[in-house]
Amino acid sequence: MSNAPNLVHLHVWGDFACFTRPEMKVERVSYPLPTPSAARGILEAVFWEPQMYYLIDSIRVLKRGNWVSIRRNEVMKVISLDSAKTWMREPDKVRTILAGPGKDRDGTQRNMLALQDVAYVISAEIHTTPLADRPDDKQFKYTTEFRRRASTGKCFHRPGLGMREFAADFKLAETPSTIPACDWNEELGLMLYDVFDYRQRNKGFRWLRPDEITETATPEKTGKKRNSKPATQDWKGTKITPAAAFFDARVTNGVMDCHPDRVKIRFPEKGGE
Repeated sequence: MSNAPNLVHLHVWGDFACFTRPEMKVERVSYPLPTPSAARGILEAVFWEPQMYYLIDSIRVLKRGNWVSIRRNEVMKVISLDSAKTWMREPDKVRTILAGPGKDRDGTQRNMLALQDVAYVISAEIHTTPLADRPDDKQFKYTTEFRRRASTGKCFHRPGLGMREFAADFKLAETPSTIPACDWNEELGLMLYDVFDYRQRNKGFRWLRPDEITETATPEKTGKKRNSKPATQDWKGTKITPAAAFFDARVTNGVMDCHPDRVKIRFPEKGGE
């Protein structure tokens, strides 16, 4: 595995986890360990800035967990913004979402095959994009900030093990090789790598600073309504269209290698390799 100075390690664990297989359309079935996409989401919950991105290096499995079947109620609808605005004006028209199965209900019972009692060490490289153009936008800054936040238990939102309701505990892991991995060797076959192409993420994204935003378009200039958008966007970078990429996953001595320089990623045909 990599020994780069921008490599960080996060020890995560929890009571339950579900890293849903995308081919399961109705009832959730988990992969036996986190996907690189799920690992990236956990790291970004702890720390992320638009001028940086993560490349997952490896996932070290400390506890595989046990398979557990959970039946629960899931809602099939969400409240739209227009409905919420209508209810604010006319409270008598409020119609709440009725969870749970049954006639005239907005929920349904579904089964989920999840994991119980799991623990992992996620190793990832922190990279900056070409849009990290301020003097203080250095790779060292973001690496140091991640380690500081992870060591003190800070996060933007609570990381989840595949699902938001399966909250993860975490702490910084300085030397993951000293933490014994489980005895596991297996060819897992095709696994989701990510839904956002890292080759596009490395082109960068950042919000414009106030001095970079040009004048706002007014109705007099555009002939449009008062809610006219600014003459320029308040961000610059590259828009990324979600597209699932996969790779052949293999666990060797309890460690799954995920670095794109070492594993073959199968990108979508359009714009892929």
